[in-house]
Amino acid sequence: MIARVDAVIRQALDQQRLVGAVVLVSRDGELVHQQAAGLADRENGQSMALDAVFRLASVSKPIVSVAALVLAAQGRLDLDQSIDRWLPEFRPRLADRRPARITARQLLSHTAGLGYGFFESGADGPYARAGVSDGMDDTAISLAENLRRIASVPLLYEPGSAWGYSLATDVLGALIERVHGAPLDTAVRQLVTGPLGMADTGFVVRDPQRVPTPYVNDNPRPRRLREGEVVPVVEGTVGIRYSPARIFNARAHPSGGAGMAGTAQDFLRLLESLRQGGGTLLPGSLVEDMGRDHTGGLDLPDAPGTGFGLGFSVLRDPRRAGSPESAGTWRWGGAYGHAWFVDRSQGLSVVAFTNTLYEGMSGRFVTDLRDAVYGVAPAAAQPSTRNA
Repeated sequence: MIARVDAVIRQALDQQRLVGAVVLVSRDGELVHQQAAGLADRENGQSMALDAVFRLASVSKPIVSVAALVLAAQGRLDLDQSIDRWLPEFRPRLADRRPARITARQLLSHTAGLGYGFFESGADGPYARAGVSDGMDDTAISLAENLRRIASVPLLYEPGSAWGYSLATDVLGALIERVHGAPLDTAVRQLVTGPLGMADTGFVVRDPQRVPTPYVNDNPRPRRLREGEVVPVVEGTVGIRYSPARIFNARAHPSGGAGMAGTAQDFLRLLESLRQGGGTLLPGSLVEDMGRDHTGGLDLPDAPGTGFGLGFSVLRDPRRAGSPESAGTWRWGGAYGHAWFVDRSQGLSVVAFTNTLYEGMSGRFVTDLRDAVYGVAPAAAQPSTRNA
């Protein structure tokens, strides 16, 4: 397996689909493979390091989701009660102006009726007109102001009736602040990253030298991602406006859905804690709830056989998905170029952080790495769900 994984990484680097990567594979609680490959900064010849601190994008979501579940485990947050109990000012309405009831469970499972501005078809979409931040851009607005702007946009559907990847985790971050009585960065540190010893994970990076330069796939090779550059995630959408500098700005509001940075080792600690049943962080019953499909049997877009739990996708039908993973496997990624999965049936936790979007999130590398871990012949390249 180690040789297969190494070959997949080397091929992605040699074919200039990736610039650099850190890959960790754990089986039954033992770290069986760790590799830093390629370059953290190509132009300056800086090699990738195992302790590189990556902009996490949506890898932030499971971390913040766990923080909410810790509050639930403490009896301080009811996942099925309307969040207006804690956030009375957040009252988005449906398109026909009817009020809507949103729960923390719906925020965690992305069934709350919210959306993302970068999925809109043009710069005049509702979220764009409202000035909503998706947590990846350079903005001076506060979390409270962003929440107000999100609430001003009509919901896309009745909460609980559909699934849509969204700003729900940003709203969840505001809910965590209110319930815990502390800013989100403090709350996440006290509830999750501190107890797990995730010392290099947070909403602001103090040492820029440890942060890899971000690249975007291009021909003949990836190019540096520019400050303020807009890159579509899905064809026909306006795309994400990236601010690589945001992670160094302590004044930027903490985005629960996209605003964190951290190392692959730190994130593996979280995954392993969950895989093993939650340890001292969460009771096993809540971990099981996280890994249960909460979409009502709906498939995620471009991901047949895949539903969504409380913070990440859940594989319902490996055959329909064309995957060697076990039923129940957890998976997600991040737009800066990351992918991860946990197959509890096989005792597997795999983390692959790269500095190349979108190859490291949804390109051939992600599928090839999966197949290398399971020892199956590589399938023909197919598009993957882009988990921004």
